[in-house]
Amino acid sequence: MTLLKNKPFLKWAGNKYRVMDKIQKLLPEGKRLIEPFAGSTAVFLNTHYDEYLLADNNIDLINLYNLLKKNGADFISYCQPYFSEKNNTEAAYYAFRQQFNTTRSIKKKAALFLYLNRHGYNGLCRYNLKGGYNVPFGRYKRPYFPANEMLTFANKAQTATFVHQDFVHIMQQAKKGDVIYCDPPYAPVSASANFTQYSAGGFNLEQHQQLASIASQKAVQGIPVLISNHNTPFTLKTYTQAQTITKFKVQRYISCNGNKRGSAGELLALFV
Repeated sequence: MTLLKNKPFLKWAGNKYRVMDKIQKLLPEGKRLIEPFAGSTAVFLNTHYDEYLLADNNIDLINLYNLLKKNGADFISYCQPYFSEKNNTEAAYYAFRQQFNTTRSIKKKAALFLYLNRHGYNGLCRYNLKGGYNVPFGRYKRPYFPANEMLTFANKAQTATFVHQDFVHIMQQAKKGDVIYCDPPYAPVSASANFTQYSAGGFNLEQHQQLASIASQKAVQGIPVLISNHNTPFTLKTYTQAQTITKFKVQRYISCNGNKRGSAGELLALFV
C-alpha cells in the first residue's frame, strides 16, 4: 500500500516530494530532524520526528514559514485575495513584484512571496545581485491557491523551529539524538545548469566541500547526516567519507529550456 504524502505548498526547484520514498528509507531514527536547507520542506512534511529545526539562508522563506506557523488559517485568508483573475496579469505581477522588493511589511512580503512563487515563471525563486526578486511572469491560466497544503503545514509546524541561519551554524547546534538532512543548492552538472541564486549569495564548490567535511565530523560524534546532490565526479569525490552513496535517476521538472527536462542523476550520501 502506497502511503499518501503531504505536498509542499510552494513550487520549488529540487523539491524532494517525488523522491521521498528513497529519502525515508535512508533517514535514521532520532528525536529531532535538523534541516540546514529547508527549501520547500517536503522532507519535514513527510517524516515523523518529535521535533524539527529547520533553517534556510533565504529570509523571505523563513518569514513566510514563521507567519504561517503562528497565524495559520488567518494568514491563509490574508493571502487568498492575491489569487484572483485580475491579479493574474503581467501588469499586476510586475507591480506586485516591485512591492515585494520595496515593502517593509514582513506580513505583506510573505504573502507576496507566495503569490510570486505561484504566478512566476516555472516556480523559480531567484534574486539578482542586489537582492531583488527577478523571476518573470509565468503566464499560468489559473494559478493554484494551496490553502489545504498551507493548513497541513501550519499544523505540523507546531513541532518545528524555523530560523534564518547558514548551514555551518545550524549544524553546529546538533547533538546526540539528532539526525541531519541536507538538501543544498546542487553542485552544477554544467556551467548553465545550477540554481545557486535562490538566495542572495549563492553556494559554491568550496561550500559543498565544507558541508561534506562537517558531515564527516558529525558522523564521528554519533550524529548521522544524509545529503542530497547531483551524481557527478565532483560530488562522488567530495563524499568519499560517506558510509553509503545511493544513486538514482529523477525527472527534471524545472528548467529554462523545456526540451532539457529529462532525467538527471542524483545521489544520497549517508554519513554515519
